[in-house]
Parts: sequence; structure tokens; C-alpha cells
Amino acid sequence: MEATVTSCPSTPRWNLERPFLTGRFHQETKGTSRFPDAKSFSFDSFSSGPEKPIGCYDTAVQELIVIDDLLSALVGIEGRYISIKRLRGKEGNVTFQVDASMDLALQEMAKRIFPLCESFLLIDQFVESRSQFKNGLVNHAFAAALRALLLDYQAMVAQLEHQFRLGRLSVQGLWFYCQPMMGSMQALSIVIQKASANNLAGSAVLNLLQSQAKAMAGDNAVRSLLEKMAQCASNAYLGILERWIYEGVIDDPYGEFFIAENKSLQKESLTQDYDAKYWRQRYSLKEDIPSFLANIAGTILTTGKYLNVMRECGHNVQVPMSENSKLMTFGSSHHYLECVKAAYEFASGELLNLIKEKYDLVGKLRSIKHYLLLDQGDFLVHFMDIAREELLKKHDEISVEKLQSLLDLALRTTAAAADPCHEDLTCFVERSSLLKGLSTLKDLDIKTISDNNDAEEPLSITGLETFSLSYKIRWPLSIVISRKALAKYQLIFRFVFHCKHVERQLCGAWQMHQGVRAFNTCGTAISRSSLLCRSMLKFINSLLHYLTFEVLEPNWHVMHGRLQTAKSIDEVIQHHDFFLDKCLRECLLRLPELLKKVEKLKSLCLQYAAAAQWLISSSIDIPKLEDAPSDTSLGPEKSKQWKSRSLSKAQKLMTRNAAVTDSILKFEREFNAELQSLGPILSSSSQAEPYLTHLAQWILGVGHDQ
Repeated sequence: MEATVTSCPSTPRWNLERPFLTGRFHQETKGTSRFPDAKSFSFDSFSSGPEKPIGCYDTAVQELIVIDDLLSALVGIEGRYISIKRLRGKEGNVTFQVDASMDLALQEMAKRIFPLCESFLLIDQFVESRSQFKNGLVNHAFAAALRALLLDYQAMVAQLEHQFRLGRLSVQGLWFYCQPMMGSMQALSIVIQKASANNLAGSAVLNLLQSQAKAMAGDNAVRSLLEKMAQCASNAYLGILERWIYEGVIDDPYGEFFIAENKSLQKESLTQDYDAKYWRQRYSLKEDIPSFLANIAGTILTTGKYLNVMRECGHNVQVPMSENSKLMTFGSSHHYLECVKAAYEFASGELLNLIKEKYDLVGKLRSIKHYLLLDQGDFLVHFMDIAREELLKKHDEISVEKLQSLLDLALRTTAAAADPCHEDLTCFVERSSLLKGLSTLKDLDIKTISDNNDAEEPLSITGLETFSLSYKIRWPLSIVISRKALAKYQLIFRFVFHCKHVERQLCGAWQMHQGVRAFNTCGTAISRSSLLCRSMLKFINSLLHYLTFEVLEPNWHVMHGRLQTAKSIDEVIQHHDFFLDKCLRECLLRLPELLKKVEKLKSLCLQYAAAAQWLISSSIDIPKLEDAPSDTSLGPEKSKQWKSRSLSKAQKLMTRNAAVTDSILKFEREFNAELQSLGPILSSSSQAEPYLTHLAQWILGVGHDQ
């Protein structure tokens, strides 16, 4: 991961422009002294005149000169016969060179030590560059650990120089003492080169150190050193992690933590935006995660999210901490895993208790079930009675304020008044039919139906097709009952509400048929109409029975049981969403082909119910000739006129009765045709959707009854 530049202090210019403060003065060109009058302070030689080639001296003298130059080179300072050369095109890479006239054996011995000198220069330069603010806390901690290592290294060089001044150090002895540090310094230089080349920061540095430590499994000393460096570099990172899992706070000034916070997403969006991303994207995982945290990254993310929710509720809670809770190591003991697990269990339990007990989640869901899933029928019956006139208007002519007042009246005068949550119930009118509304929802996985002419919007839809209820959900319950979840409840409500309306209309038609049973209806269309009305009622009653007793109630009880055993708020969300999706699917709302057939059948039922009064009144008013007045006081003239008028009227009524019979037969043919076409679709769908089996059997039974 590249270093993320956030709002951090800038490095002072004087720390970059004055080489004596950074250590780069060791590598300045020869003859650059701050004290031109004092030749003894020149950094390129210890004598005032031009140097003689080292080959002019005896081998013993050459050895002393080479040891002195090597001791300087070990700390990045050029000697008299050992020079530092920068490689072109490779920033920060240097190489050491010796005088060509030097004894070959001494040259070979010096070249063996040069890798250690080059490693020191690389590490020293890395420490200086990575100590700047912009490189982040992990690089700061890594540079501090390297600086401490270099202090030990420089102490070793000072001890070697002391031995040299005492005349006890030879070139072979110098090589002997340098060997233990050689492997460690070279391993660190490899890490530094990779980190510098890719400008790594944060978790990427930790992953690099750990991978290099694993690669050095055969060298215990080097592996231990790299593990120690990784441990030191991770201390600051673990400090950020500790605040997140214990307080729910991201204290990450340089953007190194593997959890990102999107402050533009607010909790209010959960109740306003259908596609609200607050819960999923307010806090999210970045791509670069430390390898030792990769398996529990999701748990860490969730723990902090839970603590944040409680803080947003004004419920300030902090995970209990002890000495064993400190995240100061990630070694083989896996102590950090136990700390994360304990923090997660505490945060999860606290949030779940808060939402279940203080905010009464189950009570809210039960209240929503009463109203939006029509579990309590008394308020609905009363409301449909008093709001009938308003609901029969076109959707753009309805007064929502009037509907709301009627809804409040129905709630206050029925058993719903005992529910403390009934005041959260509101109503509104949609602008489109149910089929059209379903086609606009992207995440319901519904096949498009816009290409079918049957899916065209009706020219005039009334409030009965567009009326819906809503529910005021407050934080933190909006995490579970989000705008999307509420929209799914409303889809189910609109479908069941309209089915209830169709049932009420057919019941009204059936009552009219029962009211004329005292009349002699033999030979009229009423008997046929009564059979058709009974078939339609059987269809709609069976559909409602299926929706309520075979879909909504069983699924609700399953969800309720799962909520009681849920161990986290995410499990609660999962069970609730699963309940809604299952209900949508089993209520045919995800099967547009079936839904269109059902809507067509309901439309036929409504048309028939609307025409029933005319059908009956046109059928029962048939005069009978034997009912002529028997009063003998009527003269033969008047009796003849009465019979003539009766015959004329009977002829007209019989003509009208034939039209009524044709109308009923037309309704019957259309209803039976739709019902029979629905049967094969249900039968084929029930193989993939087993829950449709009972509905298919019953509807096929209706068809056979016809």
C-alpha cells in the first residue's frame, strides 16, 4: 500500500537543507569542511598534502591504513583509500571502491566487509527519510527500531576501533567480528530496498517484515531480528487496533489502519434511502490487511461497528480492560486473538441487549406484523368502511391528510388503541400499481415485465390499488428495519390489502344473492350467478388463507424463534431479511407471470362484484301470468288490458334476462379460462418452488368444480 498523505505536519526545511543534521555530511565530496582554516577537520584525509598511492607502503603499513579506512567505512565515512561512489539511476544505492595499488589480499578482505558498510548506509538513509511525518506511524516505529539497532552497531564499531588503537586488531580479526552482523544487516537492507522501491506504509510494511522473517526460517538469528523489527513496527498499529475494538474509535492520523470510515454516510439515510449503504459501507475493510489479522478482520470490523452504534445511541460503553487485554504482541501465543474475541463477544452482547431490551425490537416487529401484515383485522375492517369513499377516488385525487385522520380514528376506536406503537403508523398513496412498483425494484431479482403489453399501467387506478401504510422507525432499530425492509413490508401489505378488498366486494355480492333466495329464481340467471360468485369467493378465500396461514404466520414464527437465539445484531438482520425475502417469494411477488394471472383474476372478481346488483335486480323482477288479479269485479275490458300490458312487459324483461345471462356466461368463461391457464403455471412452478404445491392443488380443484 502506498503511503496515504493525510493532514500531517510537514518536515522543517532546515532538517533537509542542512546535511550536518541528517548525516549526509559523511557522503559529501572531499574537501567540504565547515572549518576551512582547520585542516585537521577535513573529512577526506588525515594529512595536509596529496595522498600517495597505498601501494607505496609495505604490506604491514597497508594493513593498518586499510583497517583505519574500513572502520570509517563501517559508519559511512570515506577513508583515504576507500571511496564511496553513488550509482547513477539508483537513488540511495552506493558502492565502495579501493585504491587499485592496494595489496590484492587486503583488497579481497576489504571487499568482503563492503556489503556490511553498504547495508549500514542504506539503513541509515532509510531511518532519516522514514522518520518524516508523512510516512506514517508504522514507518516511524520501524525507523525507531532500526535507529536503536544502529546504536548497537555503532557501539560495536567503537569497540573495534578501541582494539585497533591498542594494536590488537588485524584485518582477519575485523572480518571475524563483523561476520555475526553481516547476515542481519543484509536481511534488513533487502527489506528496506523493497519498502523504499514501492513506497510502502502501514500494513504493507508489517506484511513485508513478516514474509521476510518466514523466508529466513533457516537462520534463527536473522529470523528473530526480523520478528523483533515487525513487533516494534506493529506497536503503533496495535495501538490503533486497541482503540477500535475497545472504544470504537479510529485514531488513524495517517490513514494506515485497514478499516476505512466514510463520514459522508449518515444514520438518517437508513430511514430515507432505499439503497442506504450506512451499515455496510460506513465502516469497511481496505484491501491491505496485516497478514496476522487477515482471518479476524471481519470480527474486528464488526466489533468497532457495534461500539459505534451504542455511542450513537448515547450509550457510552467501553470494553472492560485489564493488563491481559493490552494488544502489545502478535507472536505465536495468539494472545491478540483472544483479546479480539473477548471484545467482540462483549460488544455484540451489549448491543443486542440494548436493542432488544431498551428499544424493544421484537415488540416493534410484532406491531409491524399487526398492521402491515394485517395480523389484526378489526382496525382494517373499520378503516375500509369509513374510508371507502376516499379510496374509490383516483390516486391523484385522494387527500392523504383525510386518509390519515380516518386511519387514526380507526386505530383509536378498535383494539389497536391498546398498542403503544400505533401512533407510529402513517399512510400514503403510491403513484403506480403493484406490478409497476415491483418492476422498479432492482434488488428483488424479478424478471422484467415491461416488454409485455399486459404489464402496462391501467388508465385509472384508484386508492384501493395504491394505498399503503408506513411506520416510523427510529435509530438504532433502523439498522434492522431499514427503508428497504419497510418497502418489502409495504409490498406484501398492498397485495394482501387488495385481496381483502376483493373478498369484501364478493361477500357483498354473495349477500345480495342470499337476499333474493325467497324469490322464485328458477329459470333465471341468478342461480348461475350464485355458483359463479361462490367459485370466486372460494378462489379469493383460498388465496388469502394461503398468504396468511401458510406463508406469513409460519415464517413469522420461525423468524421469532431465530431472533430469540441470535447472538449478534448481524444475525438479527440476516434472519429478518431472510424472513422478508421468503415471504415476498412465497406471496408470488417475485413470480411476475403468476402475479399477473392472479391480478387478472382479482380484476374479473371486482368487475363481477360491481355488476352483481344490476344482474340480480334485472333477473328477479319477472312477472308471472298466474299472479293476475282474481278480483271478479274487474270488467272483461280491464282484465284484457292488464293481460296485454303484462305480456308486453314480460317480453321486455325476458329480453333483458337473456342479456344478463350472456353477461354472466361471459364472466364465467373469462374466469374459468384464467383459472385454467393459472393451473399449469402453478403446477410447473411448484416443482422449483415447493411451497406452491398446496395453492396449485386447491386452484386446480376450483377449475374442476367449474
